[in-house]
Amino acid sequence: MEFRVPATSANLGPGFDSLGLALKLYNRFSLKPSKITSIQIHGEGSKNPKLRVDNVFVRIFNEQLKKLTGSAIPFKFVFDNAIPISRGLGSSSAVIIGAISAAFKVAQVPFDKQKIVNLALRYESHPDNITPACMGGFNVCMLASRDKEVRFINQSLPDSISAVVVIPNQSTSTHLSRQSLPKRYFQKDAVFNLSHASLLSSAFITGRFDLLREASQDRLHQFYRMKQIPLLFEVQRTALQNGALMSTLSGSGSSFFSLCYQDDKKRLFDALSQKFSKLKVLSLEFDNDGVLFENESLEYFGDEFKF
Repeated sequence: MEFRVPATSANLGPGFDSLGLALKLYNRFSLKPSKITSIQIHGEGSKNPKLRVDNVFVRIFNEQLKKLTGSAIPFKFVFDNAIPISRGLGSSSAVIIGAISAAFKVAQVPFDKQKIVNLALRYESHPDNITPACMGGFNVCMLASRDKEVRFINQSLPDSISAVVVIPNQSTSTHLSRQSLPKRYFQKDAVFNLSHASLLSSAFITGRFDLLREASQDRLHQFYRMKQIPLLFEVQRTALQNGALMSTLSGSGSSFFSLCYQDDKKRLFDALSQKFSKLKVLSLEFDNDGVLFENESLEYFGDEFKF
């Protein structure tokens, strides 16, 4: 069984914990029944031995598979990771959505993305990354029913727009990053973010991308998080001067996400690559599929797959 889960960029400026979209940068997963559990990691995280000892994907997969079937069997897990770890591009959400999705497929239960997103809340309490990782596209999401369910509206993104992402070498802890935020806000700043997040959402859904530059402004979190890596202010300024329709901190950082029209992609990519040559700069398209199985077959033991 082989499948992929996309990277995500969340918040998108004013949409703190409520807006996110998916990018064509993937973690790919392969599972084969085996007599013993084994783990192979390629790409991001391959040099971290801890990921073979206590692998989050394997732990969540086994937990969910046992709930679905009452038992579990060992697998050979192969991970081919392209999503940078702790860079604000949803690497943990890709793992969580991937593990739960794999459990559903192996258990041969109906593949329900709404249920998968809801189950993911057990491992990730904010829906802005797990929702686009599962659904793809642009997502407006919120928690409902005492935080047990995700409500969301999903919108596919057109080929006329593209993304350029700048990835610093410095990792960021979401937990520590949240500690840098104010405990209280002025009412005018809360209203500012409400109005801008509302306009940003409407702009994505209606295709009014000309409104994104103004609508993507934020007063709740970006400034405080960007202060930890001051270079990001210059990244944002350079992007907006070279064709970006919006340029925002990706999640809690450290990556920076910029959106542009396809015709401006090369100009934006070249400007950022030349000015920030020591940082990784990626030109990416948008993913509208979310978690996607490319090969659902399993090599069964004998004539059938038994638990």
